[in-house]
Amino acid sequence: MIQAAEPLLFCWSGGKDSAMALAAIRKREDCCITALLTTVTEGYDRISMHGVRRELLERQAAAIGLPLRKVFIPPECVNATYEARMQEALEEQHAQGVRRVVFGDIFLEDLRVYRENNLARIGMTGVFPLWKQDTRELARRFVEAGFRAVAVCVDSRVLPRSFAGRELDDSFFADLPPGVDPCGENGEFHTFVFDGPVFRAPLSVTRGEVVERGPFIFCDLIPALAEPQAPN
Repeated sequence: MIQAAEPLLFCWSGGKDSAMALAAIRKREDCCITALLTTVTEGYDRISMHGVRRELLERQAAAIGLPLRKVFIPPECVNATYEARMQEALEEQHAQGVRRVVFGDIFLEDLRVYRENNLARIGMTGVFPLWKQDTRELARRFVEAGFRAVAVCVDSRVLPRSFAGRELDDSFFADLPPGVDPCGENGEFHTFVFDGPVFRAPLSVTRGEVVERGPFIFCDLIPALAEPQAPN
C-alpha cells in the first residue's frame, strides 16, 4: 500500500535560507508542503524584518506554486502578540492535519528551542533541513544551484551600506568582512530570492530607494507590472 505524503507547513521568510530549505524538502517523496507561512508588518505592508513589499511576497509564492498564509503583526510587535497570532495560524493548520513545520534555521540553538517550545504547546514539531550545515558551503551551493537573491536589509553595525541592494553572487560572499556569517545567520543581512530551482519562472524586480531605519539599511525592491498571483 502506498503511504500518503506527510503534510508540512513551511515558515517562509522569502530569503535564501528558506529557499534552500524548501529545495531540500521537495526532494523528499514522503512529505509535501501545504502552504508558506509569513509574517507581514501592518501599516508597512511588508515582510517583517526583511522589509519586502507584500505584493512581491505574493508573487514569489505564485512562482513557487504554493498557497500563502500571511500573519499580520503590528510594528515593533511584542512577543506576546507575535506568539498569539502565530499560534492562531498554526492551530488552523493543525486542524487540517498538519503536525510539523519547516524552518530554514542553521545553527542558532536558542532560536530553535524557542520555536520548538511554541510548537509543542499545540502538539506540533519542527523540521530543520539545513541544521548544522556549514554556512560557507551553503553559500557556495546557493550560487551553484542557480538561486538568485538580493540583499534587502543589512545591519550597518557589521556591514557597510553598499551591501544593501547587491545580488548574492560569488563576489558578494567574497566581499563579506571577517566575522560576518556567509549566510547572515546572526542577522547581518536578509535577502529576497527571485529565481532558482524552486521557482516555475523568475520574478522581475528592480532596485528602488535605499533607506536607513535605526541600525538597519533597507533596499526597496519594486515589482514588475504583471506577474502571476498565488493559488488560493
